[in-house]
Amino acid sequence: MSLRVIAGTARGRFLKTLPQDDLSIRPMLGRMKKSVFDIIQFKVPNSIFLDLFAGVGSVGIEALSRGAKKVIFAEISNKSLSLIKTNVDTLKFNDRAQIIKCDVIKDFYVLQDKYDIIFMGPPYKDGDKNVLALTEPTLKNIIKYDVLKEDSVLIAQKHIKEPVKGVAGLGCFRTEKYGDTGISFYKRIR
Repeated sequence: MSLRVIAGTARGRFLKTLPQDDLSIRPMLGRMKKSVFDIIQFKVPNSIFLDLFAGVGSVGIEALSRGAKKVIFAEISNKSLSLIKTNVDTLKFNDRAQIIKCDVIKDFYVLQDKYDIIFMGPPYKDGDKNVLALTEPTLKNIIKYDVLKEDSVLIAQKHIKEPVKGVAGLGCFRTEKYGDTGISFYKRIR
């Protein structure tokens, strides 16, 4: 599978990813990524961006290419961490990227900061093809650790069948659907 940066200073550059038969990472499709960045385009320049379940880093790298001040990539897989590092190094974004190995559910406390934009794209299934439901616990961690600024945007990508109840402190203001994937946009509410 080939992934490329859609816009910005690294536009058209390809990212290193896994072979197509390795399904341990599910990169965001180009049309979804374009749609998400069209929606948040004015918030990206000079933002502090958190990419949760970062995979190969394509979403965070897109943010860097479009002028984000800093992107924090949070990922647990060593294979993914290596790919993120390779991609960030290749595109010379090292000075604005921070790569953190952590379990987003259990170790969220290591990400305590305030972010302008948070993107989360948790895996739908584990290595044994068991369905995962990581969206709601991650949303709860985001509120628990108070990492959103007053005007932050939180973007959650999930399988459309994954149940997610309302989370106190978050208001969903927009939802998009792409095949079996849903993308919800949240703002902080008091």
